[in-house]
Formats: sequence, structure tokens, C-alpha cells
Amino acid sequence: MNKIFTGTSGYSYSDWKGNFYPASISTSQYLSYYSSFFNTVELNFTYYRFPEANIFNSMCRNLDKNSDFIFSLKASNIFTHERKFSRDDIKQFIKALEPLVYENRLGSILFQFPYSFYFNGQNISYLSSLLEGFTGYEKCAEFRNAGWLNEETLKCLKNFSTGFCNVDEPLIKGLLPQTSIYTSGSGYIRFHGRNAEKWWNPQHAYQRYDYMYKQEELAEWLPRVREIREKTKKLYVYFNNHYKGKAVKSALMFTELLNSSKSI
Repeated sequence: MNKIFTGTSGYSYSDWKGNFYPASISTSQYLSYYSSFFNTVELNFTYYRFPEANIFNSMCRNLDKNSDFIFSLKASNIFTHERKFSRDDIKQFIKALEPLVYENRLGSILFQFPYSFYFNGQNISYLSSLLEGFTGYEKCAEFRNAGWLNEETLKCLKNFSTGFCNVDEPLIKGLLPQTSIYTSGSGYIRFHGRNAEKWWNPQHAYQRYDYMYKQEELAEWLPRVREIREKTKKLYVYFNNHYKGKAVKSALMFTELLNSSKSI
């Protein structure tokens, strides 16, 4: 079976100190400490600003050289939200990833589209053009709008060797339900929490992801994990319910479930 990479969406949060990180360590020690628990992280600062190669060089130096730790990362919002990019933008973004490629630590590039990105002919053409620009790189698409859950979308993703991001999020009309879809050699699952009350228009951004999973809620995913693992070469699982370290606690609980399940 393939390897499962389990971690969190981001690792450098101030409210994780005391909830996960010991008070005695500095922020420069966060990644090293984090990597003693998990074998991957999904970086999200790359969504807000274009990455620089020296940042990834520094991150790699903070890891055990013999570890198999992998970085996935969110694509810049110019690709997914602004949707106004040039070929030079793609080249610049990819160029910065060279240290991760060299160290064999680059996982998947995640293109997370907003709910307002509706399924239609114009947008699927945009999606095709974007994914083509990242040919040769492992990538995955996450849709917030359930209109994308159709065969044309899956065909597009397969054509460009792009994974489909399965999600756990509130069961609200218009959002995607729980799925076990795979459209490339890499499976992908993101846990956002089930805070339905605060999903739309939260007073503070963190409130959407203020949710602690119960063991039985995570156990619901075991059959889906097994199905995806059987059809892919690797599986990434990330927890985005980051408020006060709840992502860490949920991810550790999920790892225990995986280790104790005889069917995974």
C-alpha cells in the first residue's frame, strides 16, 4: 500500500505555544519540534505572498537529513482567487521551489478555489490553462463549491494529472460532501472542522476553523482512506482546524486510529 503523510495546514501559529509547542522553545525551533510528530506540513504562507527559495533552504536545514518529511503548499491567491496570472508568475513561483525539489521534499501544490468560483465553461477553461502551466509538478485542486462535483471536472483533473481534494467540512448546502475521489497518483484529504454556525461570515477568521474533532467523526473516514490508498501511490491528510492547536490534537488522534486499524 502507499504511504500516508499526515500533518496540519501550517505549523507556525502563536496560539499553539502552550497548546502544542513548549513555552521554552523559540519560533525558529517550531519546525524541528513539529517534525518529531508528523511527516508533512501544508504551508499556507505561499497563498499570501510568493515564496522565496532561501525560506525553503532554511526550512530544510531545520529537518533531520534522514527523515522523509514532505512539504505541500498552497498556490498563491493570484492563481485561485484573483485569477489574473502570467506565465512569468508561474515560472517565478516554481523557481522558488527548487530547494524542495533538490532535497526531494516537495509534495503537492494545492490550488484552493473559493466558493465564488462556480462551475461553468469559462472557469473550467481557466482551470485547464492553469493546471497546464504547472505540468510536471504534483498538484491538487480543492473546490469549495459543490457545483464542481461532476464528471467533467474529474476528467479535467485526470487530463492534467491533478489530484482531487476530498474535504471534511460542515454539511451545508452548496459545500462539498465527504468523498473518496482520486484523479491522480496522489490522494488528498483536508479536514476543516464542522463549525457550521461560524462557517459563513465569522466575526473573526479563526472562528471558521475553531473545531475539535471527536474520535468517532475521524473514524468515519477510515473506509475512505482505505479506498483512496488502494488506488494511489501516496496520500496526504491535513488538518486545518488550527485554532489553539486543535489541528495537532486531531491529527494525532487520526494517526492513532490509522495505526490501530487493521484494515488500513
